[in-house]
Amino acid sequence: MCVTSIGLDAHARATSAAALNPFTGEICQEELGAGAAPVAEWAKGCESPECAYGSGPTGWRLARELEGTGADCCVAAVSKMQKPAADRRRKSGEGDAASLARMLACRNTVEAFVPSGEAGAARGPSRASGDTGTGLRRDRQGLSKSLLGRGYVFSEANPLGQGKGSWPRARRERMGETRLEGAARITYAHHATAARCAETDKPELEEAVEKEAERDRWAPVVEALPAIKGIDVASALCLAAEAGSFSRLGPAEECAGWRGLTPSGHPPGGKGARGHVAKCGSAATRRALAEAPWRFAGCSAKPKGLPPGREASAETGRRGAERTRRLVKRHPELVRPGHSSRVTNTACAREPACRAWGVGRRAEGAHQAQLASRIASLPKAPLPTQG
Repeated sequence: MCVTSIGLDAHARATSAAALNPFTGEICQEELGAGAAPVAEWAKGCESPECAYGSGPTGWRLARELEGTGADCCVAAVSKMQKPAADRRRKSGEGDAASLARMLACRNTVEAFVPSGEAGAARGPSRASGDTGTGLRRDRQGLSKSLLGRGYVFSEANPLGQGKGSWPRARRERMGETRLEGAARITYAHHATAARCAETDKPELEEAVEKEAERDRWAPVVEALPAIKGIDVASALCLAAEAGSFSRLGPAEECAGWRGLTPSGHPPGGKGARGHVAKCGSAATRRALAEAPWRFAGCSAKPKGLPPGREASAETGRRGAERTRRLVKRHPELVRPGHSSRVTNTACAREPACRAWGVGRRAEGAHQAQLASRIASLPKAPLPTQG
């Protein structure tokens, strides 16, 4: 049987398609409309079509729609593609589609994981909440420094003489009375408006994250992961939604590498200096894991108490307490040799990534076993009798 390899270069309004016959080497190219329907209709004229397109901003919609039509389609990881040096400066839809068709015929593509629609929808509020928090800190920083450069310094103190926080109610009222002129006023208004909008949106997004975490699809994992110190409900949903399924990931070391927390250099013989972390994979997951070790700078080695209404198995609690004791001891040991706090936290973030992988796999396995037992306990319908 001759399998026709079809390479697709998907864009927002059009799709470039190239079909390669591996026996004759003939390539047939066509410009198609956006979406899966034109591609599926065109692929029907090929013998045993097998499609692939590169990962990018178009996302996973095309792959899901083609699978729904019965066509065989995969998403090739662009970061793993091998492209000739002569073609790197020549970017065209037809050339990229033909190159992908040749690589697919030679099985020289690395298939990317296509998350389910439910996992993709859960990533939305989680990423939006993280982006809103980052934007709020950025706007507050810009607002504070723009005022500091013009002599407006906040130095409020409580009755004990201790300095108040950076953003108490008194400071917000004081900023409302600030009088600036010209471009300084425009800059101040921009940062102030952006900060107020972020403060309004953040609670709504956090509530959306809480509701999403309570769904049956994520509840088992979200209830188990917060047993690890440094991981709350929002971080647990982020880790679960970005992974899609912890069971699909390989060993713990590969899981840390997939999240971009391993050194980028691999010197021969295991000697020599290593580079910075690879920073591959999901930036939202890496940010959640990098923020977790900050807790171990001054926390106790006691097990973490879960919020009311949430519970974890005894095995999960034991593993979380073991990991907490280990990192509470290891964090200051890494700081003493002279490493900066960022390097120390990045080194400590790899262990939460591995622990979360193990806890998540166990939680998913227990949930699937529970569902299987429920299905098995359902009463079976009687077989129809023959008259």
